[in-house]
Amino acid sequence: MSKKFRYAATLSMAATFITTLLSTSGSHASAQGFNAPAAIATTFISQPVIQTIAQEQVDTAEPQDAITASSLADLVENTPAPAALSNELECLAGAIFFEAKGESLAGQLAVGRVIVARSQSGRFPASYCGVVYQPSQFSFIRGRSMPAINRSGHQWQNAVRVAVIADQGTWKSPVEGAMFFHAAHVSPRWGKARMAKIDGHIFYR
Repeated sequence: MSKKFRYAATLSMAATFITTLLSTSGSHASAQGFNAPAAIATTFISQPVIQTIAQEQVDTAEPQDAITASSLADLVENTPAPAALSNELECLAGAIFFEAKGESLAGQLAVGRVIVARSQSGRFPASYCGVVYQPSQFSFIRGRSMPAINRSGHQWQNAVRVAVIADQGTWKSPVEGAMFFHAAHVSPRWGKARMAKIDGHIFYR
């Protein structure tokens, strides 16, 4: 009888041990099963949300950025000046200001578009600042710097707005595609194709 009791007790202990072992394994599997879908869900949800916001920003930005203008003067008047200028726009606006601040808006835009064309040509530095500060190109550059500018003045504000228009290409200049210009009071022997005279400058391809 005592042998049967010991045998039964041994079986009972073994059954208890196996049940405990299976219970522990099941708990670990459940934790893995819970964590994995949670990680997948996080990845799945985050991507559409980011893309949707970006797309909404693009869609809403397009109508706000579009400016309808009947003339260059109208476009300049309705083009907002950036609160802070990037280095590139600073260089472009500075060149327009010093080269053509006393000229018509068409003359200012023509100067700006030459700088844009040069930066995109592959024949000159690939940035507005690189074009403007290239040695022996612009007479107002002294020692790798521009003279001081009265930034509260109307002429500077115009130059900034014209620079934005030239940069974005929202209005073509009368000499679109010109790569060179010089003051009308000088006569360099360039041998280049002359396009037109605008105010105080003559433009060439």
